Amino acid sequence: MTKPYVTVSLLIGLVLSGTLLLAGVARQHWPNNQQGYAPRQPIAYSHRLHVDELGIDCLYCHSSARESRHAGIPSSDVCMRCHKFVTAGFNVMQAELRAADKEQRPPRTIVSPELRKLYDALALDDQLNPIPGQPPQAIPWVRVHDLPDYVYFDHRAHVAAGVSCQQCHGAVEAMQTVEQFSSLSMGWCVNCHRTAAAHGVAGRPVHPSTDCAACHY
Repeated sequence: MTKPYVTVSLLIGLVLSGTLLLAGVARQHWPNNQQGYAPRQPIAYSHRLHVDELGIDCLYCHSSARESRHAGIPSSDVCMRCHKFVTAGFNVMQAELRAADKEQRPPRTIVSPELRKLYDALALDDQLNPIPGQPPQAIPWVRVHDLPDYVYFDHRAHVAAGVSCQQCHGAVEAMQTVEQFSSLSMGWCVNCHRTAAAHGVAGRPVHPSTDCAACHY
């Protein structure tokens, strides 16, 4: 006859094993599902700072999303529209202006470590002048959202229909480091199309296709 404490121990062991097994399964992804992928980037760019705190619209930097299949990675020229003047954090620059005023001297250019990487890529010195003989280099950003080659996705159609960036990418404006928010699986996309067909997008009726040929060559 099995002793009571042995039975209880076995039950506890089975419960714990089942819990650990379920937790492990919950962490598993289907092949090619990169949900939660958040690679380290060559420059620690913060969407939370630029979008949430500074109010920059997504399409200001990713303007290609209006007119191209791909939203694209903003060129360094887009960054320099602001960072030709903003070379460090607001508090750092303000502290230098106060110090210069107190010491009755011209303010020095303060360059943050992360923006130094941008200027280095563009072959610019601390005064933002081109460095002779040093060619600009592309910044090796790491792509976060990467659909398989056999999938056709067009940003233009979705932006024109009123689909928000957050619908697919999550609350990027709150992300310090961008990660893949949605699974971007075929089922996820098809269910989104079905929901949009039934309820519309941004108060407007839409008719997204669920035909295989709409997304697959």
